[in-house]
Amino acid sequence: MTHFTGLIIESLVAILLMLTIAYCIMLNSRLKRLKADESSLKATIGELITATEIAERAIGGLKHTVRDCNENLGSKIAAANDFSIKLTQQVQHGEDILRRVSKIAMAARINQARETEIAASPPPSNPKAIVAAAQAFSERRRAGSVAA
Repeated sequence: MTHFTGLIIESLVAILLMLTIAYCIMLNSRLKRLKADESSLKATIGELITATEIAERAIGGLKHTVRDCNENLGSKIAAANDFSIKLTQQVQHGEDILRRVSKIAMAARINQARETEIAASPPPSNPKAIVAAAQAFSERRRAGSVAA
């Protein structure tokens, strides 16, 4: 029986060796797949790093563009404010001139109405009245009134 027990033990060892070999083959195939996945993962990581670098450069360019736009926009806003102030001043000057012209026109109308009244009134027959009217006319003329 010693031979039979030895045969059983050696058979069990052979079976265990066969199971170990099968398990090693299975582990080998898994390791090959893992290495294949590793290389694809490395490629994916490389692409991700490249995309990140491109995005960082693009962000830097956008920051530079924003800075330039901000400077240009700031200078244009300052120029627009200056122009607005100048335009406001010119409008005020225009309104002042319009008021003066209105006053001159009103004075001219009043003066024209006076002259129309004077022209419509009968001529004085008294020489003293004529002299008085001439003196009044010359005094108005000296005072800056407009006489036509």
